[in-house]
Amino acid sequence: MGPVTTANAVQKYERYSKQLKEDGSRILTGGRRLTDGEFAHGYFVAPTLAEAPASQALYREEMFLPIAMLCRVRDRTEAVQLTNDSSLGLTAGCYGNEEDVAYFLDNVEAGVTYVNRPQGATTGAWPGFQPFAGWKGSGSSGKGIASFYYLAQYMREQSQTTVE
Repeated sequence: MGPVTTANAVQKYERYSKQLKEDGSRILTGGRRLTDGEFAHGYFVAPTLAEAPASQALYREEMFLPIAMLCRVRDRTEAVQLTNDSSLGLTAGCYGNEEDVAYFLDNVEAGVTYVNRPQGATTGAWPGFQPFAGWKGSGSSGKGIASFYYLAQYMREQSQTTVE
């Protein structure tokens, strides 16, 4: 994994990591800047996995950093409800059986969705094959429409990928 892009990104990473440590979230791995050896010359940070309650504010931010958040839920209904409790909706993904998949695809509020994708659940659309436009505050420009007949004020576009 390479470095983050800018000094500002490193500062955000350090601020978010500190916030997670101070609010009682559990950093399972990472949470620190890498500065030893060759890492001393660049914007290197440790990929981070943090377990935090659903009330953690970072769930509602597009961090664009190597920080993944883990939240334990009771069931798929709560998981999708928490996913949709955001002003953003670019991508969303899940792993599950046929019933889980159907529920997720029928209820999630995101423009690009992935199901059972081994490359990762929310890593972006496949360029040239899928539109890449979000719902709500993510990608509301209509640039990912993939059709001349798109009526943004009446419908929402959603790309669905299921790997069997």
